[in-house]
Amino acid sequence: MAVPAIQKSTLKFLQDLSVNNNRDWFNDNRARFELAKANVEQMMDALIAKMNVHDQIDTPNGTKSLYRIYNDVRFSKDKSPYNPRFFAYMKRVKPMLRGGYYLWIKPGGKSRVACGFLAPNADDLKRIREDISLNYDTWKKLLKSKNLVENFGAMQGDQVKTAPRGFSVDDPAIELIRYKQFWFEASFTDREVLSPDFVNTLNKTFKSIRPFFNYVSDVLTSDANGESLF
Repeated sequence: MAVPAIQKSTLKFLQDLSVNNNRDWFNDNRARFELAKANVEQMMDALIAKMNVHDQIDTPNGTKSLYRIYNDVRFSKDKSPYNPRFFAYMKRVKPMLRGGYYLWIKPGGKSRVACGFLAPNADDLKRIREDISLNYDTWKKLLKSKNLVENFGAMQGDQVKTAPRGFSVDDPAIELIRYKQFWFEASFTDREVLSPDFVNTLNKTFKSIRPFFNYVSDVLTSDANGESLF
């Protein structure tokens, strides 16, 4: 059976929506939206199946993976009613498996994937920083992994300006300890998105983060002595 691919009509709908971002146009083109949404859902079904070969994904299907296309305009200066992209999320089975996978389908070379820990809570962030200090060489090795660097490049994320509370500015790992987000992104051209092999590309890209996810999952599900918290 052929793997579902993103169709040109899906990107074309998003392109048209970006220049006709109003309710009248959307209602007149709702059938196009439903076809485009179904196309992305089918692709996500295939991706989730591939991901479950090497991971445990809690998101059951493509329909459940997609966020709404409507904008939340309550606290935004941009009052456009729609966000011209398809945004999907796959979460791992918790509490033991941490981290999640994000995908944006957006024309104009703006499609991308992301994964990591964007907003760890205070306890998780402290636990991660403690492990960085204790196991700095392991973290350096993880972040320099050939597959990880080839797919995502360097880790991204906001940092505090000095040393976080409880950590020394003289710690050899201080540059990494300063991070409060541990985030990875990769972008794709429209040509790559439309490729029949895009699902495999996504699966391969996400798979490259697994050693990092596995390590941080172990850290966050055990105490400083390595004893399981669950």
